[in-house]
Amino acid sequence: MKVKPDLSFWKLFNISFGFFGVQIAYALQSANISRIFATLGADPHQLSFFWILPPLMGMIVQPIIGMLSDKTWCRFGRRIPYLFVGAIVAVAVMLMLPNAGSLGLTTQVVMWGLTGTMLFGLMSLMFLDTSINIAMQPFKMMVGDMVNIRQKGLAYSIQSFLCNAGSLVGYLFPYIFTFLGVKNTAPEGVIPNSVIYSFYIGAAILILCVIYTTVNVKEYTPEEMEAFGREEAEPIPSNATAAVAPKKTSISYTFISIGLVQFFCWAAFMYMWTYTPGAIAAQCWGTTDVASEGYQAAANWVGVVFAVQAVGSVIWATLIPQFKSYKMAYVVSLLVGGAGFISILWVTNPYVLWISFLLIGAAWAGMLALPFTLFTNALQGNPKMGTYLGLFNCTICLPQIVAAVLGGPVLKMLTPEGGPAPEVDMLVIAGVLLLIGAACVIFIKENK
Repeated sequence: MKVKPDLSFWKLFNISFGFFGVQIAYALQSANISRIFATLGADPHQLSFFWILPPLMGMIVQPIIGMLSDKTWCRFGRRIPYLFVGAIVAVAVMLMLPNAGSLGLTTQVVMWGLTGTMLFGLMSLMFLDTSINIAMQPFKMMVGDMVNIRQKGLAYSIQSFLCNAGSLVGYLFPYIFTFLGVKNTAPEGVIPNSVIYSFYIGAAILILCVIYTTVNVKEYTPEEMEAFGREEAEPIPSNATAAVAPKKTSISYTFISIGLVQFFCWAAFMYMWTYTPGAIAAQCWGTTDVASEGYQAAANWVGVVFAVQAVGSVIWATLIPQFKSYKMAYVVSLLVGGAGFISILWVTNPYVLWISFLLIGAAWAGMLALPFTLFTNALQGNPKMGTYLGLFNCTICLPQIVAAVLGGPVLKMLTPEGGPAPEVDMLVIAGVLLLIGAACVIFIKENK
């Protein structure tokens, strides 16, 4: 059987470099969607409903992209055509979404309790997340296609570094533009220029990064892939007997047990993305007025603490290999992250939030690395890798949809009559969800 050759560091880097730009777009979406819709007039109890679309589109799109790209080959490659088309659409939407409040659309309720501006923003968000999902998934698949088992750890480490670097840049853009003198406030219902410029620059970086990967990466042909054959993560020696051969946990059981943990983890982070702007504004700036300078300053600070979370994730990722098992690393990561969420309840100094979000970064590092590692170990080079990874994405998307549906009613239950919505309580709930997820790790069985 022909074996995939070792690739140089720069070839591994080129495979994932476009992911840097995609992650900038994803970070801008994560940190600013609640801010955008709150500025357009959404009530805090409505915010979670706007977050239903991103995971819903991911759950629909990623399995389809995985299945189609498994069967695709053209002059441009197998996965690259999908990531390039996704990037083009994402760039177009990133130029439109932050201008939703500046297009002269109606501010009267049109349908479902939403105004014309909010409906335009909602449709833009749907296309943005769809295109990001189309562009993001092929990068993971290309590593599986082009990198041999010996180098996969390095390849995914490079991809993880570029992912966190892109997140840092995307999260900090509005804060940096405000520091440079770009206006961070705007008339009621209009998105500030600091956010608009962030999306513009993010779109430019995204397309340049994807073009770089497209030009510098040549995927293996179908004939080459067939020659490489199916690589096993740990081949059993030919003289091994059935009594000593390692038992492999079924893919379906691994899928379900990891999916149970994923349910609580991704529901928790859905509440973080949704309610952090309002929680920080109320806790540290003492305001719930979305048009106020304090609220917009707090919204900028969300990007800062999300960047701190990314730094915490990088730091914790270096500690994960020190654990004796993936399961133990998973449990500790979620416990530390849960403590970080719950601690926000008592924080009133914005700089102290850095400690909370460094701890939350531990959970994020565990969530990015460990479920994927445990599941791909169960797959062991299965030729339908793209299809399986697309389906596995449902364990990320479905819990976010459930959390988004329940978020508004839960927050309404917690809101005192005539008082402001206690959005910080939703972050405490996020912490509790991570603790439950840590307890559920016990059901996962590792393939040794």
